[in-house]
Amino acid sequence: MAERSDVWLNAGEKEAWTGLISLLLLMPGRLEAPLREESGLTLFEYLVLSHVSEAPERRLRMSDLAFLANGSLSRLSNVVTRLEKRGAMSRHADPDDGRYTLAVLTDAGFEMVRAAAPVHVRAVRELVLDPLSAADQQALVRIAAKLKARLPG
Repeated sequence: MAERSDVWLNAGEKEAWTGLISLLLLMPGRLEAPLREESGLTLFEYLVLSHVSEAPERRLRMSDLAFLANGSLSRLSNVVTRLEKRGAMSRHADPDDGRYTLAVLTDAGFEMVRAAAPVHVRAVRELVLDPLSAADQQALVRIAAKLKARLPG
């Protein structure tokens, strides 16, 4: 077994960590560029719209949406405000529990995400899926599960 130090990474650990952090830092920008260019959306805006579009009745609690989109409530609130100004979303008190606010996708917002989806899917395929074998893709799924880094759904 290789010697383990709590102070430094060994060569294999450093290579694994560098690969992961490179993915985390570089991939979002690469996925966002075509969305911005062709749809005028940031990756975060697209994820917000996409998650709400897949929810029952196209509505989600803001707290749940923040979790799914991997953002803080304040960041989400700012993005939803921008999307409201574009006519893509609205907010309403949750009729089941008034302590919560629902993010609701409008018909215009649904069309926005529908138009942007092919751009996003193309980028995901080109940048992530196509370079990987089926075994590589399954390895990503297993790694994300082990690191508890998978969103539900």
